[in-house]
Amino acid sequence: MAGREPSNDSPAPPSRPEGEVVWCHATTRTHSDVALHLADRLAHARPDIHVLLTGAPDILPEEPGSVYVHPTPADSSGPAQAFVNHWRPDICVWTAGDLKPAILAAAHRTGIPLYLVDADESRLTQPGWRLLPNSSRGALRRFSFIMARSAGTETFLRRRVGLRDARIRVTGALREESKPLPYNESDHEELTGLLRGRPVWLAARLHVDELATVLEANEAVIGMSHRVLLVIVPANPEDPAPYHEALKASGLRYITWSDGALPDETTQVILADTRGEMGLWYRISPICFMGSSLIAGAHGSDPNEPAAHGSAILYGPNIRTYLAAYSRFAEAGAARIVRDARTLAEAVQRIIPPDQSAAMAHAAWDVATQSAAVMDQLVDAILLALDERTVA
Repeated sequence: MAGREPSNDSPAPPSRPEGEVVWCHATTRTHSDVALHLADRLAHARPDIHVLLTGAPDILPEEPGSVYVHPTPADSSGPAQAFVNHWRPDICVWTAGDLKPAILAAAHRTGIPLYLVDADESRLTQPGWRLLPNSSRGALRRFSFIMARSAGTETFLRRRVGLRDARIRVTGALREESKPLPYNESDHEELTGLLRGRPVWLAARLHVDELATVLEANEAVIGMSHRVLLVIVPANPEDPAPYHEALKASGLRYITWSDGALPDETTQVILADTRGEMGLWYRISPICFMGSSLIAGAHGSDPNEPAAHGSAILYGPNIRTYLAAYSRFAEAGAARIVRDARTLAEAVQRIIPPDQSAAMAHAAWDVATQSAAVMDQLVDAILLALDERTVA
């Protein structure tokens, strides 16, 4: 497992790993997240592929997993060439814009194929473009393959930049992928049978400090729909005691999933206190409140998870880590923000009718499907380029 790389003024980076290295440069935090998903997809296709991720320090992941992470080297000839010589990438995937002419020149000079993905005219025409038009144009002309976010961006690249030879494909926006999680099919079948006809909503990755808000909201929901069932998945399942205390104090009839209990008609809450079963809970819950988002200082939870399972999404205002993703789902009508027990209860009550939750879930699925399709095209393009490089 590769750790975070040292800063530019630290000792030399680790040795280049054996096998093929795909260098991905992230322009935004969203693109940094995309790189992690890309690494998973490439590793599944070829175990010997390694991903090197560069970008500004504040957008690089704190937990890179198997990805090599390195702050972007200085955009001058010496540091850029030293970086390229050390890592010897087999391909460079540059995202959106934020062109670094000296770095791209060093890569091109070394014979590294350069791909520009999620190309966006707005990011290619920032002030730096007007200040350094020749270097920016020259940098863009080094890319042999471009995935453009829109037809307008393709027109800009063809007409204003004068790209004639580069292959340009209009794909739409490149976003982190929404992947269905595994689940136990027999548990799903049994729960679906037991809960048939009952409205179900899920509070996923719920911080203990959010529990009182969710239980208060659920009380209001019960007042409107007495057969409703709430599933609570703690943010930290290893410490379920505070959840038990709050549920006992609430007077709600609940079962604990780790005890092997199953809900009956009188059960009002399932405390889902086990790890690795989010795929099950997303599948049985057409409405999902994503926790770790209501309390000050929280960073939110990944909305791509419920979207991949056909669930309408509710969330609090503290979602800094996933702001771009939530905004995307909200714009599509797939997600709705709440701020307290009252607004959470109102949102759940509003979308409990199957046609309402289904409309939001369908919108979430559309966004997730589009993201997967663009990622598929990128993975195919990278693998093809690596194959061609091996043959050459």
